[in-house]
Amino acid sequence: MRIPAHSVCTAIRDDIVAGVYERGGRLTEELLARRYGVSRVPVREALRTLEAEGFVLTRRHAGACVAEPTEQEAADLLEMRMLLEPLGAYRAAQRRTEAHLKVLRGLVRLGQERSRRGNSEDLRSLGGWFHETLAQASGSPALTSTLAQLRHKIAWMYTVEAPADPVESWAEHGGIVDAVARGDGERARAVTALHTERATAAHRLRFPGGGDRPDRVRTSQHPVNMTGLRH
Repeated sequence: MRIPAHSVCTAIRDDIVAGVYERGGRLTEELLARRYGVSRVPVREALRTLEAEGFVLTRRHAGACVAEPTEQEAADLLEMRMLLEPLGAYRAAQRRTEAHLKVLRGLVRLGQERSRRGNSEDLRSLGGWFHETLAQASGSPALTSTLAQLRHKIAWMYTVEAPADPVESWAEHGGIVDAVARGDGERARAVTALHTERATAAHRLRFPGGGDRPDRVRTSQHPVNMTGLRH
């Protein structure tokens, strides 16, 4: 599948997160260019960006490889998110627009409806969109970008158990939106902190011990995960 050159970074990142490339595996410009239907120039630029984000590292005599984060590095990501998500909600209460509120309320309605039906896959996607929109409502591009990177890396390193009570989880989302709509930054921060703490407890490392890796590279169902190209 040929994709726009500017989307190569997103496509490679999505495939790393999906496990298409194993941790520690080599990423050659030639093979990546062929896979995504682009020249080697945008691939080279994408690898530099992904190295800065922590998904890729360059090894002497080996070239670009998928990074192999430690358990401590993975734990740090969760801690960072627990600090930054509440900050984003606090800022959103101060800076949100009516357009942000409309989207957030719509996502909460959908989430509450789907949670009653028990559709966990839909809920996972809706939850991601909710937190992405909440970060955008903070009015801080730097914070929004940092949280997006954290979400990508956490999705790569962890599996997430479905909430024991998804209805309660979406009630918490609703509480966040209510506080943001009222402009109550402290309440938005507190509710988001509680919600993030509970969500963090459901995360399980994909590669505990730092040495376990998939036996082989998995092949994704689609050559490129196009849903992530909005980032």
